[in-house]
Parts: sequence; structure tokens; C-alpha cells
Amino acid sequence: MTRRTLTAGLERFPIAGTFRIARGARTEAAVVVCTVSEGPFSGKGECVPYPRYGETVESVIAQIESLSDGIAGGMTREELLETFPAGAARNAVDCALWDLEAKKAGRRVHELAGLAAPQPLVTTQTISLATPEEMEQQARLHSSRPVLKFKVGMPDGDAERIEAVRRGAPNSQLILDANEGWTEDNIEDNLRIAEKFGVALIEQPLPAGKDAILREVARTIPLCADESLHTREDLPKLAGLYDAVNIKLDKTGGLTEALLLKAEAERMGFSIMVGCMVGTSLAMAPAILAAQGAQFVDLDGPLLLARDREPGLVYEGAKVYPPAPKLWG
Repeated sequence: MTRRTLTAGLERFPIAGTFRIARGARTEAAVVVCTVSEGPFSGKGECVPYPRYGETVESVIAQIESLSDGIAGGMTREELLETFPAGAARNAVDCALWDLEAKKAGRRVHELAGLAAPQPLVTTQTISLATPEEMEQQARLHSSRPVLKFKVGMPDGDAERIEAVRRGAPNSQLILDANEGWTEDNIEDNLRIAEKFGVALIEQPLPAGKDAILREVARTIPLCADESLHTREDLPKLAGLYDAVNIKLDKTGGLTEALLLKAEAERMGFSIMVGCMVGTSLAMAPAILAAQGAQFVDLDGPLLLARDREPGLVYEGAKVYPPAPKLWG
């Protein structure tokens, strides 16, 4: 048997302008790429280390490299899932193993996973946090898009931001992402404003672990767990608090857990959103499989970059197409 090798490295991609959320701003996407090779075949996976979850580029690369002996010894995706913690590092390795399996078998990942062939998806276009005037401008620029997602979560001015985005995009479905930035004191007022302007979904209004009040808060807009959800283990405590869950491969620790999480969440009655960190097409490609049939798709990471990798995913208007084998899977 040919021994497998594992490598991990940092790649940087500039963001078009500045991407800002309630927790801060970035001008580049620092991504970690894992490659698992066996003979003439190589599989790749990309992850985005996220400081919110205690991750850095250095810590994630070290985590990936700690798996070198296990991967060389034939560690499977199932063994990886059982023995390694969820997070960005496991995501990159898991997706690289899927890609390697597909290339060795001469088949596509969806076939190996027993899934139907993926179809093009309608994805959101994200508007980052800014002044109401700037966000209205951005909304107007993308007002032909069927679905817009926009960032809020500041102590002041969110009502004005909500109204401004709706004014700029009167016909788009709107998803609002507070990134844990609202409080028990302002959530009800913000919900009323969001209802007034026809917001379709609100992501993570309160900090993870401090959201028990959601059980009592009256609302007509469904709430979606993001930072509160990582793996299947989190689902029971979210029942009654949230109506939807946002599945991101960097949180689940790969496509393997993402597919299991999606199935369990659907069984429990949650609506499904599949989202992403700001990364390249290599990170989005496996998420497209998880996003098939989801009610909300937020896989616009490459659209926020000044340049993507080549070859990348094909984006046409609001649609994103499944990856070509040369990219992944």
C-alpha cells in the first residue's frame, strides 16, 4: 500500500475593499489548504481559521500536521470524525480525504456519498456592516439579486441600517445577521423593525450561550443559530430557541459531519441554511453538496474577494454552479 502524505500551508487572498461585521473588519482572507497525497493522486481541502472559536492560522496548521502519522497509516474519514475535534483543521483534512477518494475512484464525491448529482444554487450576496447610507448604496448595487444578506449588530443605528437596506433593495428577500451583537435590552425593538421591513430570517441575534431568552421572545421572523451551532451535539439545546440552523463546514469540521448534522436537523424540524466563512472556491465546493435542498444558501465567499483561485466556481448572477473535478470532488 502506498503511504499517504499530508501537508498544510497558508494562502492569502485580498478582499475587495473591507469586510466588516460587528466583531471587526478584515481586508484579506487567510486560508489554510491541506493536501493529502497517495501515489499520483492528491486531494485538497480549505479551511478558514476563526478567532471567535480560538483558532489561528498557526494553531490550525499545527493541528493538521499532528495528523500526519495517522493519515500516513490510513486513517479514514470516520476515524477522523470520531477522534479529532470539530473545527477548521478537521474540515480541511476531511474535505481533502473526500477529494482524494474521488480522484482515486474516478468518481465524484456526491456518488461516493450516495447523493444525487448537485444542481446550481441561488446564493445570497452579503453586504458588510457600514453606515446606513453606505449599506443602502450597496443594497442598491445588488438590488437585482433575489436574496441579500446584511450585517448588523452594533449598539446604535441598526434600525436605520435595516430600513436603509430595504430602501436600497425593495424587492429582494433579506437575511439579517447580527453576529451575536444584540442584547436582551434591544432585541425586541430590533425585531419589530425587522418585521416592519420584511426581513425573512435573522441569524444569531444574541451571544451563544446567552440566548435562553429567545424561548420567551415573541417574533414572526424565524431565528437561525450560527455561532450557537457546531455539530449534532448542539441541536437538542437549540430546540425551542431557534427555528433554523446555519451549517458551516469550518464549524462542523468537514463535509462528513455537515451531512450528518443536516439530516438530524431536518429530522428535528429545523430549517436549513448552509453558510461559509470568507474563503475561496475550494472552501465553497464541498459546501455546495451540503447545501442541496437547503432553504437558505450563503456561499458567496469568493464574490467578496478581489481574486479567487483558478479554476474557481462558476457564479452567474445569483447562481453558483457545482465544482468541476479539477477544483474539488
